[in-house]
Amino acid sequence: MTVTTITTPYGFSSTATDVAQGIDLTGRRALVTGASSGLGAETARVLAGTGASVTLAVRDTAAGERVAKEIADATGNRDLHVAPLDLADPRSIAAFTAAWRGPLHVLVNNAGVMACPERYTAQGWEWQFATNHLGHFALATGLHAALASDGPARVVAVSSSGHQLSPIVWDDVHFAFRPYDPWLAYGQSKTANVLFAVEATRRWADDGITANAVMPGAVFTNLQRHTQGGRGSGSVPAELIKTVGQGAATAVLAATSPLLEGVGGRYFADCNEAEVLDHRGAPLQGVARYALDPAGARRLWELCGEMLADAD
Repeated sequence: MTVTTITTPYGFSSTATDVAQGIDLTGRRALVTGASSGLGAETARVLAGTGASVTLAVRDTAAGERVAKEIADATGNRDLHVAPLDLADPRSIAAFTAAWRGPLHVLVNNAGVMACPERYTAQGWEWQFATNHLGHFALATGLHAALASDGPARVVAVSSSGHQLSPIVWDDVHFAFRPYDPWLAYGQSKTANVLFAVEATRRWADDGITANAVMPGAVFTNLQRHTQGGRGSGSVPAELIKTVGQGAATAVLAATSPLLEGVGGRYFADCNEAEVLDHRGAPLQGVARYALDPAGARRLWELCGEMLADAD
């Protein structure tokens, strides 16, 4: 079967506002994690501008309320909601999903941490894997019925070109034996984001749910707070740094564009489907073949299901 690579009229310099131009999501419901600042706040703002009802799922609800007010004032859309969510705490996720009422049409798994110091959850899970992937896995699976209840729905997994730093290290996901490395841990969690999109689409396509992974690009936000000078790896050329509006564009494209109707299990960067790589490529470019591997995607899904079951 021939698979067509998705291309769009948008690119590196396009903003989230650009890609959402003319899209009407009135009557649709969207949920954005980590929407109290940075890319999440911008994604929520642009989705609200399309007329969608938007829920900001955040750890800091006071910050979330401030952002929601700013969005309402900027867009005129008052159908905004703020709810507490700690992706590193299974109890918080369970409470959030149990409290959800009605359908969900767009889920943007945006929240995350980058290259943080060594840290583990109460369950012994490595912090970046738990926050960036496992928490979002629990959230999406817990909201599956809502996503499946009212026609086509989309899930957006915000990944990173940092996934090229590490595949899933199956025998030591949580650094129980190998020395902890904050960048390898980050890379593994971002690989997991892509594999989630692959398997979610395979499992849920018949329910009208598709999932895609996106690379925002290099954007300076609170995500880099654990890195030197708050500038991430420090290796990205200045001409490749994006604004927050540009960084949110690919996620908004995946969440809203009619060009991606029925498309799932793919990885997008700069608003276009990325080239599949067998070796590391140019900075910020391409997706590693291992991140799209269907067998790896199924294995990860099963592993995460077992981990969450053990946590109950």
